[in-house]
Amino acid sequence: MFVRSRLRSFVAALVIGSRSETQLCYYSTAAAANFPSSPAAVYIPGRADAEGTAAYARKIGSGAAPGHFRSLRIGGSVGDLVVSSIGMGTFGGPDTDAVDREYIESLTRGLSVGINLIDCASNYRTMRSELAVGKCLSMAIKQGIINRNEVIVCSKAGFLSFDYREDIDPYTYIDNTYIHTNLFTREEFVGGCHCLSPNFLKNQVEITRRNMGLDVIDIYFVHNPEIQLNIVSKNTVYNRIKAAFRAMEECCDAGKISAYGVATWSAFRVNQSGKQFVPLEDLVNYAREIAGENHHFKVVQAPFNGKLQEAANQPTQTVRGKRMPLLHAAHHLGLSVIASSSLDQGHLCKNLNPDIRNKCPEIGEQRTDAQCALQFVRTTPGVLSALVCMKSGIHVEENAALIRVPAGARS
Repeated sequence: MFVRSRLRSFVAALVIGSRSETQLCYYSTAAAANFPSSPAAVYIPGRADAEGTAAYARKIGSGAAPGHFRSLRIGGSVGDLVVSSIGMGTFGGPDTDAVDREYIESLTRGLSVGINLIDCASNYRTMRSELAVGKCLSMAIKQGIINRNEVIVCSKAGFLSFDYREDIDPYTYIDNTYIHTNLFTREEFVGGCHCLSPNFLKNQVEITRRNMGLDVIDIYFVHNPEIQLNIVSKNTVYNRIKAAFRAMEECCDAGKISAYGVATWSAFRVNQSGKQFVPLEDLVNYAREIAGENHHFKVVQAPFNGKLQEAANQPTQTVRGKRMPLLHAAHHLGLSVIASSSLDQGHLCKNLNPDIRNKCPEIGEQRTDAQCALQFVRTTPGVLSALVCMKSGIHVEENAALIRVPAGARS
């Protein structure tokens, strides 16, 4: 336990963008970082596909109002996925067994009532969230609650992730685990917590597959690449993103992920003069250069809620010479957008702006602030799904009540 306490004192915290949210960057262990690709037989086989997700929507049937299920264009053998307008996030909560159990129970309940999108990341809760997702899916499939091809599972990599099950010496393991094994160079390790090295990202895909026990991860995100722009030159970071995309395409070709994307905090919200600005059109061009028109770059993730509305209102992106907001740019570029932080980490669950609340009369007189905040996001034109952290059954029931409320795009 002494070594683990030393590790926790060694944790690097990085403030993302101008918001006071802190992203904890826990270092992963030697055992986890060098985990090899395991035989597919030890994992749950299959992936989300058009047939399975459409069957899931039919199974929910009249329990879902019009607009709850939307189409995510993946193409190829996967087809176009049918995705719920609400997604279950797994970011919050302490690193405890009790919270693991809460997540397993709430995720299972969500799958039962009409939510078939789960979002995670290798660094969430020192890998415990990925492990909880894996346990949930294994049990839900065994119990006949869901089939593997009915649920879309997302995760992310970019931050080094400590595996809570291991005790390590943080002062020596980075060299031994990553640098000496050619997973990244010292120059590629930014801010004491972030890396876009292709070898590292491929390694993280293997760790996610192991943690979740899945043969295929449906969508794998490059996690917050824009934070490197605080330290590294723009050209270097863009070249690293391009190399990361090449690695993701190779993972798609190897059948380990179905598609990939970029999950951001500031990259697509800030103006073009902003330090962390990333041009979405350039990212699509990278994917096309690497893999042609049949590339697997399909989704972006960005915060959007009643307080942070830049994705819909601020023309931060340029597509074919025209300035436009992220949601418009993504549409023109053939990408889907998953909204993160839909409830602003819980801050919009009370004292919601009356203007937002008044936009949601369809929910009824007894509507809660959280329901209105979530309805506002999922009915915004261009939003595929609104992510919200659900680690308690009460929150699942409150959020899932919206499934029975029409979710057509607001004008």
